[in-house]
Amino acid sequence: MDNIISSVNDLVWSNALIILCLGAGIYFSVVTRFLQVRYLREMLRLLFKGESSEKGVSSFQAFSIAIAGRVGTGNIAGVATAIAMGGPGAVFWMWVIAFLGSASAFIEATLGQIYKQVKQGEYRGGPAYYIEKGLGVKWYAVVFAVATIMSMALFLPGVQSNSIALSVHTAFDIPVAVTGAIVTALLALIIFGGVKRIGKVAEVAVPFMAGAYILMTVIIIGMNITEVPEVISLIVCSAFDIEPAFAGVFGMAISWGVKRGIYSNEAGQGTAPHAAAAAEVSHPAKQGLVQAFSVYVDTLFVCTATAFMILFTGQYNVVNPEGGFIVENLPGVAFGPEFTQQAVNTYFPSLGSGFVAISLLLFAFTTIMAYYYIAETNLSYLNGKGNKWLLWALRTLILAATFYGSVKTAESAWVMGDIGVGIMAWLNVVAILLLRKPALRALKDYHAQRQAGLDPVFSAKKLGIENADEWDKAEEPDKELQAV
Repeated sequence: MDNIISSVNDLVWSNALIILCLGAGIYFSVVTRFLQVRYLREMLRLLFKGESSEKGVSSFQAFSIAIAGRVGTGNIAGVATAIAMGGPGAVFWMWVIAFLGSASAFIEATLGQIYKQVKQGEYRGGPAYYIEKGLGVKWYAVVFAVATIMSMALFLPGVQSNSIALSVHTAFDIPVAVTGAIVTALLALIIFGGVKRIGKVAEVAVPFMAGAYILMTVIIIGMNITEVPEVISLIVCSAFDIEPAFAGVFGMAISWGVKRGIYSNEAGQGTAPHAAAAAEVSHPAKQGLVQAFSVYVDTLFVCTATAFMILFTGQYNVVNPEGGFIVENLPGVAFGPEFTQQAVNTYFPSLGSGFVAISLLLFAFTTIMAYYYIAETNLSYLNGKGNKWLLWALRTLILAATFYGSVKTAESAWVMGDIGVGIMAWLNVVAILLLRKPALRALKDYHAQRQAGLDPVFSAKKLGIENADEWDKAEEPDKELQAV
């Protein structure tokens, strides 16, 4: 079975997917005239604007849900995996896919807003919705929804719970089964509260967890500030096959950097549009810009901080594709959260492992919460009549997968997670390339209104965008008023 799963992963994560993701990021960056640079100040302004409503959450809550999904195991164990498999150069390619992926994230999040719907009194949206309404291909939308439910509820929770259990076991010697049971029980309390409770928990937990972790990394980076140029040089030289020590993993650096970058920041994967669609905003581009910024927070801030800590301290191994290790500074230590724990332990021996374990608990737990929200959104798409038994089945599945993941091997957990991410990325990147025009029109319209000194308000009909049902409804009262 492990061989079959590995073969499926190799097929999904072939070079074709890496080229597709990089190519889409380059294309969207060019056609939006590098909005990830031009609109950086606007992204920050919009982040704390807007209020929640009965049907939707605020921009910041939607941002927090998206960050909850992005900032997780990928930022601690994922960075370590990238370095272990691709050397320090993999970090550079994580930066590249984050920068380019920010443009892809804008496109998918804006589309999520344009084609959102109200289901059970709450905004719902995502790739399944915009594939059906924008492309008009129902079967494609159904395939994406099914693939997403399987990925979010079955394949991916195990990666998060496994990393939590391993790090807690390393730090506190608590059996993985006990940690898994506790995490599963806490998750049950949250997911039975619905999307509003997920948004409220994420709004509090995300800033706290990210802030505490980044503070620790800033302290360690500050203690090694004179070594920053040397580490950056190591990363860049290794990325371009200039560093002789890592010449043998040049191709692996690109592959694992892109793979772990997408796993971490999820740009183009199709997860963020679900959270983006839940926001109450006056223009889809507003939430598109907020979600584009979340890619920066994830990779350029949190992942970079983790990578610097690991490289400063030399607490890492690099696997030789031909067998053995190119670098083996930690004999007997598998790649994963242990690299980060050992790095923090170098400076804070009595604190390191426990701090990383608690950080990872918060990071990964909120990520599983986001997974459930995304899975529930896609079930809502498929389950138009709101069959409660299906909702209970989904909740049972994700809770079972969370517990099971905590007690299985790290390698099998990551492979299953990669398959889930890869399948979604294939389906979504192709969709947003085909459906790019409505998002680009929205950006152009947003820019024009801002240039005129207005707070942009969206009109789907004015832009010639069809099937944007919720936005069309919002315009109807104005027509009635004009008639009076």
